Amino acid sequence: MQLECVRGDITREDVDAIVNAANSFLRVGGGVDLAIHERAGLDETSEACRLLGGCDVGDAKVTPGFNLPAKWVIHTVGPVYSGSEDRSELLASCYRESLRVADELGAQTVAFPAVSAGVYGWPPADAARIALATVHNTPTRVREARFVLFSAEVLNAFRAAVDSGQSSSSS
Repeated sequence: MQLECVRGDITREDVDAIVNAANSFLRVGGGVDLAIHERAGLDETSEACRLLGGCDVGDAKVTPGFNLPAKWVIHTVGPVYSGSEDRSELLASCYRESLRVADELGAQTVAFPAVSAGVYGWPPADAARIALATVHNTPTRVREARFVLFSAEVLNAFRAAVDSGQSSSSS
């Protein structure tokens, strides 16, 4: 699989599916979640999410992309970083479950944000290591995974993880 890390706006990515860093209620939140809801169509996306009945931490569910270039939005709920306990497996599960859903959809190209590295407080370097290693090591039919990162800090963390070879280590 081809892995790429770029700075940009995930709502403008021309891929089969984009991944949304959602909350467990699948209600409009902030950050990437708000941007996706607004660009896809707030009413349509909110109603589609409501019908899904929420989502557990580490799981993933799908809605149509509506007004987005992407055909689908895969909503995943990352763990809040606490610093006192290891929740890495839950974060890794977000990426594995997103790829599982992408495979069910037949998606060949998927754009990911840095799940949990925003308001959920995950340190960017650790989030990058977990994300890249998990996507690299998860069997999937997805042929291109693009990490579309909003800030220079998070982009630099992802690029550093790639440069250090952490994308091929296990999570």
